[in-house]
Amino acid sequence: MRMRLPLRCPMGEAEWAGRRGEVPPAGASAHCRTRARAVEGRGSCLLSSLLARSAAGGGGGTMAAEDGDGEGVRVLQNLRGKICEAKNLVPYSGPNKMRDCFCTINLDQEEVFRTQVVEKSLSPFFGEEFYFEIPRTFQCLSFYIYDKSVLQRDLRIGKVAIKKEDLCKYTSKETWFLLQPVDSNSEVQGKVHLELKLNELITDNGSVCQQLVVHIKECHGLPLVNGQNCDPYATVSLMGPSRNDQKKTKVKKKTSNPQFNETFYFEVTRSSSYTKKSQFQVEEEDIEKLEVRIDLWNNGNLVQDVFLGEIKVPVKVLGNDSFQAWYLLQPRENGNKPSKTDDLGSLRLNVCYTEDYVLPSEYYVSLRNLLLKSPDVEPVSASAAYILGEVCRDKYDAVLPLVRLLLHHHKIVPFVTAVAELDLKDTQEVNTIFRGNTLATRCLDEMMKIVGKHYLKVTLKPVLDEICESPKPCEIDPIKLKEGDNVEVHKENLRYYVDKVFNTIVQSSISCPTLMCDVFYSLRHLAAKRFPNDPHVQYSAVSSFVFLRFFAVAVVSPHTFHLRPHHPDAQTSRTLTLISKTIQTLGSWGSLSKSKLSSFKETFMCEFFKTFQEEKFTEAVQKFLDEVSSTESKEPSGMSEPVHLKEGEMYKRAQGRTRIGKKNFKKRWFCLTSRELTYHKQRDKEPIYNIPIKNILTVEKLEESAFNRKNMFQVIYGEKPLYIQANNCVEASEWIEALCRVSRCNQRRLSVYHPSAFLNGNWLCCKATTENTKGCTPCTAGVPADIQIEIDGDRETERIYSLFAINMPKLQKMEEACGSIAVYQGPQKELDDYSNFTIEDSVATFQTLQQIIAIVEKLNEPHEKYQKKRSSSAKYGSEENPIVGKVS
Repeated sequence: MRMRLPLRCPMGEAEWAGRRGEVPPAGASAHCRTRARAVEGRGSCLLSSLLARSAAGGGGGTMAAEDGDGEGVRVLQNLRGKICEAKNLVPYSGPNKMRDCFCTINLDQEEVFRTQVVEKSLSPFFGEEFYFEIPRTFQCLSFYIYDKSVLQRDLRIGKVAIKKEDLCKYTSKETWFLLQPVDSNSEVQGKVHLELKLNELITDNGSVCQQLVVHIKECHGLPLVNGQNCDPYATVSLMGPSRNDQKKTKVKKKTSNPQFNETFYFEVTRSSSYTKKSQFQVEEEDIEKLEVRIDLWNNGNLVQDVFLGEIKVPVKVLGNDSFQAWYLLQPRENGNKPSKTDDLGSLRLNVCYTEDYVLPSEYYVSLRNLLLKSPDVEPVSASAAYILGEVCRDKYDAVLPLVRLLLHHHKIVPFVTAVAELDLKDTQEVNTIFRGNTLATRCLDEMMKIVGKHYLKVTLKPVLDEICESPKPCEIDPIKLKEGDNVEVHKENLRYYVDKVFNTIVQSSISCPTLMCDVFYSLRHLAAKRFPNDPHVQYSAVSSFVFLRFFAVAVVSPHTFHLRPHHPDAQTSRTLTLISKTIQTLGSWGSLSKSKLSSFKETFMCEFFKTFQEEKFTEAVQKFLDEVSSTESKEPSGMSEPVHLKEGEMYKRAQGRTRIGKKNFKKRWFCLTSRELTYHKQRDKEPIYNIPIKNILTVEKLEESAFNRKNMFQVIYGEKPLYIQANNCVEASEWIEALCRVSRCNQRRLSVYHPSAFLNGNWLCCKATTENTKGCTPCTAGVPADIQIEIDGDRETERIYSLFAINMPKLQKMEEACGSIAVYQGPQKELDDYSNFTIEDSVATFQTLQQIIAIVEKLNEPHEKYQKKRSSSAKYGSEENPIVGKVS
């Protein structure tokens, strides 16, 4: 029996529930005894039978590690979401009121993501998704709306700033935020280390006065100013109702982590015999009103100094002992006040920030094994993986870690096959096959994105580069044509591009990953079995994924699939949309019917598509679908293509291969493949230099103090390291990970390295005077060796645990639903606000739920223990847990 039923099932005469600490029926397992309650009356025998049969299948397993002491726990942060749109932006002051807008994402003041420019609009629609790992601590996540300028610096229209601790309020839901004014007094980040002390001094005549000692030690994490490390200095003030004594540190050049180590002395009270005219009142109660203020500034030299942040500490908090602490820099007290009357507009965002506390691998054995059994569970709707998709409100939350975990353990093909077969049972019409957003289609989409990354690059990237870099006008919509446009020329241009993209795709089967072919083979045969009288269904089952959900999506948004480094402009985006529409329809040509013109809503597209009504297109698609859904071995090419892994613009330090010339930093285009790392003067130019992957000895971060530059790393491959500066912390982390992954199997990898540079005759890190001195610091641990699919199995399992833990109420309600079916022989009729479930076998589903709940409760223990230890170990005022705001 398979049915859809509400999650909440009201209990009747025979109440059934999963609650801890209540008496179980006879025959129940230990796990059941903590989750079940005895049922009296009509349903007790049936429920006892259900529980006993569940117990016979085994419990949730025993955790391999019993104690969580915090050692070996990795704290990993990631951010994903979508920048949707802005509306009602402030018009431009000139005669043309429209603006060319883009949006950036900033961690504190560091830009880590930028959208495409939307031209001539005050309500720009961006629609851009983002996902990245966050490799450092941060205080605030900000979104800035800019007006693009050709000749001047881009103008910041407004911002949305969300404190890190507030991000959870907006998780996975779209929210409209009012734009706030961008005030330089509120743009702060970083922390300062202070030591304060009140001394009592005895004067020559024996009277006592008080002296304040302020030792400003250092700052960490100050922002970049105009893209460069700042030249910071601090002002130290003692402030009161009638005084303002101010002193100043020296300026530290080109650093975001200045070491000041300067001490300042202030008189707080003076002896009654002090006769010199005083600038402040000497009354004792003034101490209650005094405070120390530290202001951080960037020295502007010939321009105005830039405010970097401030802190205030009341003198009254100081006792006889020295008071030492770290403080987060704060904006000026008037720096965050919203504009009185100006309405800057609003921005719609979807933001999901997560922190994963990844325990050592042995903690996840039980949950991992339960999930990996999912493909073999009958029915698959009773498996842990399927239940995960059922209880998560957003299936994407479940799909991402689930697919990666199953891929990592080679279980994705049987699981997708099982859930696809379940989908087909509900499919009544051939033309709706695999068209919904089910667990099966979402899993396949995600699998193709991961596994097919290289396939897309070798297939589509060359032609997309041609379209984006030398665009020809292709607009064929009569409404959008401009005066003087020749629609026939545009049709020829569009036809040329479509032919090129189409031919590239249908000739690419040799490059299609085996994993994708295996899945397509299964889909094809499942579809033919479900609809035996339709000869085309076996092709439509495959084309609905490979054309509609893979190639067509990559064509219309190449940046999302890393096929282009930047977003295309509006005209190119329109061209790609027209190509994508045509490719979608060509891909289903011959699969469903001989007429697909009805799939176009626009008349001009119908007219254009008539030029493709030739048998050769149908035959080419059918041949391609046959090849990519075959399990036969493909003939390998004579020379395997190198896997293209990453590319982008960064700065490198001159390596001094020639005796003449200064070792400065130059902008270069870097390209990483599975064979070599190269850099070029410009993109698509011949490489200036290449480093074979087999020669890389290690890849490590470089200390900022080496060259007073942030986000630097080094590639050690021979006598001299290559020093590289990335554009932001996210980019640096991604390059280090990619380089480590591709080189970690090299036989001559180093075990130690120098974290700083060799300058002026010595290593800055260990002071050794010989350049070939062995490294002074152990190399960081390696990462997974799989070049094309980087997967951290423990982290994915941790994410799945977190999803189960968050959705524990739904798991318990599903448990009740299983009991309701068993006791009453069917679901209750009353509806509620929960999503519907698929329960085919209440006994099997109940058994899996028992195991999930037991495992999650067991995993809660080390997580809670680690959190408690973490909160108690980081003393308030330490570098890890700095003081926020004014101390009182």
